[in-house]
Amino acid sequence: MEQFFFTIKIISPVFLLIILGIFLRKTNIVNEVFVSLTSKFVFTVSLPALIFLKLSSITIEVAFDGLLIITSLLLIFSIFIISWIISTFLTKDPKDKGAFIQGSFRSNYAIVGLAILANLIGYDNLGKASLLLAFIMPLYNILGIISLTVPMNTENKINLLQTMKDIILNPLILSVIIAIPFSIFQFDIGDTLNITIGYLGEIALPLALIGIGASLNLERLKSASSLSIISSFLKIIIFPAIAVLVGVLLQFDKEEMLILFILFASPTAIASFIMAEAMNSNAKLSGDIIVVSTLCSVITISLGVAFLRYFNLF
Repeated sequence: MEQFFFTIKIISPVFLLIILGIFLRKTNIVNEVFVSLTSKFVFTVSLPALIFLKLSSITIEVAFDGLLIITSLLLIFSIFIISWIISTFLTKDPKDKGAFIQGSFRSNYAIVGLAILANLIGYDNLGKASLLLAFIMPLYNILGIISLTVPMNTENKINLLQTMKDIILNPLILSVIIAIPFSIFQFDIGDTLNITIGYLGEIALPLALIGIGASLNLERLKSASSLSIISSFLKIIIFPAIAVLVGVLLQFDKEEMLILFILFASPTAIASFIMAEAMNSNAKLSGDIIVVSTLCSVITISLGVAFLRYFNLF
């Protein structure tokens, strides 16, 4: 229990910012326009600045972990398949099937995950965790589209060229690409630019977490379906456990194990709701999964990290 409460103490600031966002929305201090604008700012400016700063300040040899990247990609694809198989037994409506699959496998690693890692290992050690984003985000996007279109037999309506363009021009991926030459050749961007980018990076995660809280609709908890509970159970309990087991079998070091666990233990990404709504899937189910997985993950992640610490895996 001591390990659990110690972990709660470290992780709780992340979820307190989410709770702050819920409170600010409830009291009308912030509104939907605020959430939309801040989300766009974080995604296109602040978070890319953070990723660039952390990657450019270390050598690429330190940040690049081929085994961690390959393992993460294979695990994401594997749990996507598992989610799909489970959905065939639980859902009849294609709209439910797509929302269930995406809610089960798609992680909010870019915001919640990085914020938790920053608290656990420090902002200065986010290089390896940040580089991983460039590899997993395209896969998440591609598998997300497949999960929402194939069950409804609408895959022919997807503009593949535009989809690939959006993936390539993703600001987070671009920030990694831009940072790589700076990492390899250790270019000096100067104190002024370094401090400015640092300011932008520092507000990325707090602002994003408040935005997540402000976007959560707690009323969904009252009508949360069994599908949303099962999907959340898979997302924040079963799949992280599988990831840890794989990490143990591959003899990952402590940093790799923590990153792998946080990647799969993070709650369902808010992007899953946006995509479900845009692609005529069950947006309500997607929203329910996000709320349930986000609120419950404060306990499951704390227990998971405490478990890793207890067995000296982190």
